Formats: sequence, C-alpha cells, structure tokens
Amino acid sequence: QVQLVESGGGLVQPGGSLNLSCAASRTLATSTTMAWYRQAPGKQRELVAQIGSGDSTNYADAVKGRFTISRDNTKNTVYLQMNSLKPEDTAVYYCNSRPMVGGLLYSYWGQGTSVTVSS
Repeated sequence: QVQLVESGGGLVQPGGSLNLSCAASRTLATSTTMAWYRQAPGKQRELVAQIGSGDSTNYADAVKGRFTISRDNTKNTVYLQMNSLKPEDTAVYYCNSRPMVGGLLYSYWGQGTSVTVSS
C-alpha cells in the first residue's frame, strides 16, 4: 500500500554530513509514525530516529545531538540530517512508516540507502 524510497546515502569522511530522504507514495498522515533504522554488516537492525504525532521525536543514544529527523507532509517526505558522522554510523539506512488504519498498526519499509563513513 505504501511504498518508501530512500535516497541520499553515499561515502563521506568522518565528521562530514549527509541528508537522507524518504519519499512516500502517498500522503503521510500526521498520526503516522515515521522512523529511520539502520543495519550494519553482521548486526541487527536498530532504531536511529523516530518522529511521531505532533512531530515528537526520539533518537538512539548513539546519534543524539548529531542526527535530526524531520518530515515535510506537503512533499510526502521524511528526512534524516546526519552531522558529525563517525565510522560507527556506517550502515544501510531504512525508512519505516507505521500508519494506524482502522485501529490497526501497519509497518512499511523502504529498500534502504547505504551510508559509508570512512577516510
């Protein structure tokens, strides 16, 4: 039902910045929780940042103060601004959408965009 397409990944040096985008195929309802996850090689998928109702946000401890999640509902897009990148941030980053429909919570995933932080 909902298709998510991530973009903006790439190779960046430590201390650099990237801005990831997640474009949704349909209007993002204000009540829809959006999130960015990441999965590094050999590791489990982990939550990076989340934005929910009323634009409330929360972040993984590892990225607090460095990453910012935001959304632009007019463009059906969610962003992840990543600053002061570290090699430990290297991973495939996935966009996640959790809409509530008819009292049921659904979950949709994008295909991922690769981020490599290396000198």
